[in-house]
This record gives sequence, structure tokens and C-alpha cells, in this order.
Amino acid sequence: MTEALRRLASAFDVALEYHDIWGHARRADDGALRAILAAMGVDVHGPESIASAQREIDAARWRERVAPMTVVRANEPCRIRLHLPADTLVSPLALCIVDEAGTEIPMPVDTSKLGSAEETIVDGARWCAFDVEVDVAIPLGYHDVTVNADRTAVAKGRLAVAPSACYRPSRLRAGGRVFGAAVQLYGVRSSRNWGIGDFTDLANLLEQWAEAGADVLGVNPLHALFPQRPAHASPYSPSSRIFLNVLYLDVEAVPGFAQCERARELVATSAFRNELDALRATPLVDYPRVAAAKLAALERLHVQARRDPDAHASRWQEFRTFCAARGEALRRHALFDALQEHFVRADRSIWGWPAWPAEYRNPQSDAVARFADEHAERVEFFAWLQWQADIQRDAVAQRARRLDLAVGVYADLAVSIDRGGAESWATQDLYAAGASVGAPPDAFNVEGQDWGLPPMIPRRLREAAYGPFIATLRANMRGAGALRIDHVMGLFRLFWVPQGAKPAEGAYVRYPFDEMLGLIALESHRHGCLVIGEDLGTVPDEVRRALAQNDILSYRVLLFERGTGGEFKAPDSYPQGALAVASTHDLPTLAGWWEGRDIHLRADQGQLGPRPDVRAAIDERVRDRGRLLAALDREGLLPAGIPLDGAAVASLTPELCIAVQRFLARTPAALMVMQAEDVYGVTEQVNLPGTTDAHPNWRRKLPVALEVQGIDGRLRRLAACVSRERGDG
Repeated sequence: MTEALRRLASAFDVALEYHDIWGHARRADDGALRAILAAMGVDVHGPESIASAQREIDAARWRERVAPMTVVRANEPCRIRLHLPADTLVSPLALCIVDEAGTEIPMPVDTSKLGSAEETIVDGARWCAFDVEVDVAIPLGYHDVTVNADRTAVAKGRLAVAPSACYRPSRLRAGGRVFGAAVQLYGVRSSRNWGIGDFTDLANLLEQWAEAGADVLGVNPLHALFPQRPAHASPYSPSSRIFLNVLYLDVEAVPGFAQCERARELVATSAFRNELDALRATPLVDYPRVAAAKLAALERLHVQARRDPDAHASRWQEFRTFCAARGEALRRHALFDALQEHFVRADRSIWGWPAWPAEYRNPQSDAVARFADEHAERVEFFAWLQWQADIQRDAVAQRARRLDLAVGVYADLAVSIDRGGAESWATQDLYAAGASVGAPPDAFNVEGQDWGLPPMIPRRLREAAYGPFIATLRANMRGAGALRIDHVMGLFRLFWVPQGAKPAEGAYVRYPFDEMLGLIALESHRHGCLVIGEDLGTVPDEVRRALAQNDILSYRVLLFERGTGGEFKAPDSYPQGALAVASTHDLPTLAGWWEGRDIHLRADQGQLGPRPDVRAAIDERVRDRGRLLAALDREGLLPAGIPLDGAAVASLTPELCIAVQRFLARTPAALMVMQAEDVYGVTEQVNLPGTTDAHPNWRRKLPVALEVQGIDGRLRRLAACVSRERGDG
């Protein structure tokens, strides 16, 4: 039975073993395999159910006459795999490809020359599998494929023809190098925002860094969160990756604000102005109060627009056009927000759609349809918010184009979604509700990690012709000059942790890597968007080779770029096809790393094991400081008066911070990005993975306001030093 179970698991893309970070082989046990298969909707209750599932998956592979989506590269032969009953082959066979312009490309198939690649018996009949080579040029893009037998359609699918690699901006194609910054948008302070950074702040930051010589500005994921649960603040656990976080709206920049008397009266009251002053002054973003203030004003703006559509006829028509373009996905997203708001008002413990009354959990139910009719205006409000967010996000992209930046905004794509959010409600069949994405035990966290996010089921993604994946790429490449794909190894395999299990009890599940890379390359060119893959951790060599072949930049973090003896690698050892950074949002800031703050934080959270030797970890950090000082010294970057003894330098001075960034600027890496927290010497890290309330994750603001940054001096001084190291780009 174990062998039958393992054969079935492999058929459903579950890896039967993997090698951990220490090089040890880890075999998935039967319990993990059963739980993961059950999360995919596969019945594994006994020997007969396992045998039945195996027969069904074997037959289903053959019954698929043509793949829902075949992905090929423009520089390689175009072959389409067909599975057909043998009796079909006695009829005249032809392919018809219809490209995106509507042009038909007919192609007769000479069955006598096919040569069956495989044969089997399915449902008592003989089936043949073979490849048809398309010998005419097919343009880049998405095309419809029809298989005709005796002029009757017997199969339909899609064909994506992708370029050989992803897009790279012209200034980076011939070895050009640029630099920039990465910011957590919510943490940007300004004298005009409402206690949280917004799209106007992002546009102003872009201009500020451009004036300092930067060509790229990275930002945290801007994915839609939960307006009804604003304290749920992680941008990496979004309600949807297709839509935007409406709390980033600059309310006063919404068209019609100046003419909306009710909104202006609200904002002009002393109580409201005092509230905004208090929200701006807090060191942490107070999401619930920010949401209350913004939504109160935005509701008035929406009512004004609805009451006087004639005065804003062209604008209202633009909204209708936006709704039509975003289609059913927008309708369901707005409907989710309205439903979640409705249920939260009755019970604040309602965390998402799995906690709704049963009749509302299916987006196609009669109860949901009645709610949509009865609350049409509220549903429209949430769609209107997405339209306004889209307008303001596009204004940032336009600012980047006017500044003629080599890259512009560098967006971030989370690895998955919140299991209680809009996207999982709208596409329930796609996600495995009984499992979470995570990571096996490693040196970073000896217990392993459970990120609490549901993984996509590979087979369902493929059956959907990759539509959800393509939609996600388009939504996040729109207006972006670059896209960072978080945990890019998830395109190759994801670590699934069964619900209720420990991370160590999980297993890897494989994904259609080559097809997904092809789709990324196609969308990258369509959007003129550079792609960066966050490839930290234990990444198989084959993955890194494939990323490089597809011109997806590697993600190189100074803190991890070490030799076998722990020494920091020289700048010239970094690859050209990379983005170089000192640290990330999930790691300590440079100043925090130097002082070992992360060690104490992780020890307090049990992430260093049950009996952590904190003293030994701190001693090792002191040695690491010495190693970094030595690396700077080898490059002639060690500031005057700074000894090579890590124990003698207890804190990261501004001069040392500049030296570290200059060190990274010397790398051949196409992009070099500085964390805003490092520019201003922040010691507390943005996020401590594995915690929720124990650390103020995704809430901490920058210590310096946007208006002050330009005259503070640190930004321009650091940018000038980095710019000189990078030369002319």
C-alpha cells in the first residue's frame, strides 16, 4: 500500500523526498503524502480508493486531447502534443490556430507520417499520443488551437508563444548598472498623508530619489488587503494579488474632492484634523484608525459621484469602462469586500469567508446573488475604490516615465494569498485549503516555517490554462518597471505543510516550471517589465540555471553572500544578472544586524531552538562584524580610525553604512538597491517572520518625514557615494 500511495503522490506532483539545507535526504512519510493528497481533493482513505485515484489520473492524462495551454518559445520548434482515439486518425486531421489578431492559420496533418509516440487502452479503446510540429511562424502571444477530424472539432486548447527570455531595459542590456532604494510604502511619513504612506508619497519619493541619481524605487507588495479588517497588515498575506490596497489612496487627490462639500466639511472639522495630526505623529501605523478616517471621506466622495453623474459624465463612463475591463474578477472582489463588511458589522470575529454563513461561501450561490442585488451600491463602492487606486498607481508610473528612469517602480509579488480573502473565495477550486505554504527546518528557523497561506494545486492551475497565474502577472506588471517574484522557487516547487502538522512534517510539491517561466517571459515583454527572482535559501542549481537562461535577475543579499569560511565574498564575485542588497524586509536592518538585535528577537520567539545559546550566537555575530570590516578593508573602503576588530566597533556608524553600500555598488549586479531603513540608521527590522503580534510587523514608520529627507543630507550623501561607485551606469 505504501508503494501504491507513493506512486499516486508522484502522479500528483508530490516529491517523495528532498535534501535539506544540511544536505540530508528527507523522505516524506505516508502521513504527509495522505494529508497533501487529501488537500488536493484526492480520496486516499484505503487501498481501493488509492487504486481508483491512480486509474483516474492515468486515464485523465490520456483523455486530455490537447493541453489547455501549450507553452513554446519563439526560438524553438513549436510542437503540440495530441492524445486521440485511434479511430479518429482514419479521418482527415488538421490543426487550426487562430492568433490574437483573429487570423486563421490552418495546418493539415498527415497522420501517416506522425508515428505514435505512445499508445494505451483507455475505457476499452486504443488511444495514441503524438506530437504535431507546427512548421509555420506563429507570432508571440496567446492563440486558440482547434483539432479538427473530418472538419469536425474534436479538441480545443490554447497556445502561448513566448520570447526566449524576459525583458531587460535598454540601459541594462549591455552591462549597464543602476541603483535605487526600497521602501515600505505604509511607513513613509509626510506632512500631508493621513498616517500611512500613499500613492502621492510614492510619486514624490520617486522624484526625490531620481534627483539623487537613482533609477529604481522598490516598494512592498501593494496587493489588496482587508478594508474591514485593517489590522491584518501583512502585504504578503493579501486578500487578493489581482487588486490594490485602497488604504494607499491619497483621499485629497481623488477627482471631485475639491467639489465635494460633505467630504471637505468632514475633513475640515477640528476633531478630524486632530485625528489626522495624531495619526501622522504615531511611530507605528494605526491601521484601524487610518481605515476609519479614509473610508469615511471616500464614502462621501462616492455618494457625491453617484448623485451627480451628469456633472461627471465622462469620469463615470471611465469607471464603467474600468469595470468592464476588469470583468468578473472585479465584481467578485468588490462583492467579497461588501459581504465581509456586512458580516463583520454583526460579528467582529469573522475573519474571512470560511467563517461566513454556509450559504454565502459559494460565490455563485443564490444567497450571494440576492446580496449583490440588495447591496448593489455598496458593491459598487468597493469597485469604485479599486478604480481610484488604479488611477493613482498609474499616475506614479507616468511620473517614472516623465523622469526617464531606466527602471522606475520595482513592484513585489507575494507568493500566495490569505485563505480567508477575496481571491481564495472567488477561485476556491484552485487552492488547497487543507495545506499551507512554508519552509522545512533550516539554519534560519530550526523548527521550519508555516506561512499560513494556501498553495495553488498544480493540476488545477494547468487545467485553468494558467489563467489565474497570467492575470496575477498582468495585474502586478501593470505600471511597473520591474517585478520581484517572492520565493521564486515556488515556480519550481513549494513546501506544503498539511493543516495541523508541524513544518517538519511537510513535503515539496512540483509545479510546471518551464511553462510558467515562458508565461513570465511573454508578459514581461508585453509590459516592458524587468523580472527579479527572490532565490534565497536552498535553491537547486537547475532552478538558478533556468532563471539565468530566462534573464530573471538573481537576488543577492550581502548578509548571505559568504565563502566556505564565512568570509564575505568580494564585490566582483557577484553575478551581473542580479539585484544586490545589504538586507531585506524579513532580515535585520544593517544597524540591527550589527548590534545583534535579531538574535535576541528570534531567541525570544523560540526560533533558535528550545535552549538557545544566545551568548555563542552573539560571539559569532561579533566575528561576522570583523569579517565584514575585513571585506571593506580589502576594498580600501574601511573608514579612517575604524579597527578590524568586530568587538571594538559596537554600532554601525554612518560612515560604515556608506562603506557597506559602496561595497555593494562595486558589484557587477545590474541593480543595487538600498533599504530606506538603512539610509536612516533604523535598528528595528520591518518584519520578524514567524510572528504576528509579538513584533510590530509591517507597522513601523521611517524616522524621517518625506519633506525632511531632501534636506536631511543622509540620502543625498549616500546616493552620491553609490553613484560614483556605479559610474555612468
